[in-house]
Amino acid sequence: MPNRELRAISDDGEILNTDLWKTIADIGIELHPDRVNTIADKLANISSIDEFYQVSSSFGPVSNRTMMDALEKAWRKDPEVLPLELAAALRGASGTAAIMEKREAVEMVWTGPFTGLVASRHTEQVLLEVIGAAKWRLFIVSFVAYDIDSVKKALQEAIGRNVKINILLESSKDHGGKIDIDSIDAFKKAIPSANMYAWKSKSKSSDQWNGAVHAKCAVADGSLAFITSANLTRAAMEKNMELGVLVRGGNLPEKLELHLDAMVSTRVIEKI
Repeated sequence: MPNRELRAISDDGEILNTDLWKTIADIGIELHPDRVNTIADKLANISSIDEFYQVSSSFGPVSNRTMMDALEKAWRKDPEVLPLELAAALRGASGTAAIMEKREAVEMVWTGPFTGLVASRHTEQVLLEVIGAAKWRLFIVSFVAYDIDSVKKALQEAIGRNVKINILLESSKDHGGKIDIDSIDAFKKAIPSANMYAWKSKSKSSDQWNGAVHAKCAVADGSLAFITSANLTRAAMEKNMELGVLVRGGNLPEKLELHLDAMVSTRVIEKI
């Protein structure tokens, strides 16, 4: 029986899991279903693992090179697996991952004094988790933001992954807002590629003219949402009593993302 728990090292030193079915599961989780289906369609038309290298060159930008290397190494450990079986497994893994993403799981996030009755978890850790999970889109909303180098670093890394980042903050008093510091300008300088938004007075109705951006949330890819009482500040992240919920899957993250996107498209909030 083949050893299906072997591991290998890629050319760049990264550890690759050579267990075939786990590798397929990883691909189903990490790659968009359209990408997986494209790869599966091409693999279904070859006769054996010996043709993998040739066909993989036609995957183009839809594939992930590291994952494709892992898949080839794993398949060579189990060459008796037919291409049609591999293609079916890829489609099944992708479909299962899509279903699991739609299942909702809610976790309470409490930052503050520990009682032993509720798990205590720093708000910063959860926010960094959401930012790190983003593959395509990230929308962050806060009243104020400053003294959060770890968050800025995580956002810069997300930009490096080609994640589209939208950030809505309250304007400074100099620009018609409620806060003394200009968080928007600071973020524009730190994360130039991020889209910065503000709720301008001209976009407010008569009963909202004195209102402010007081919501605090972050949503990644319409599948993971963090809704919190905490501003993007060091005190809120570490010192204050703050309460929030982290929602994985289900309809809420998607609805929140659609709502925020709608405020952009209808110009309720404006790009700065």
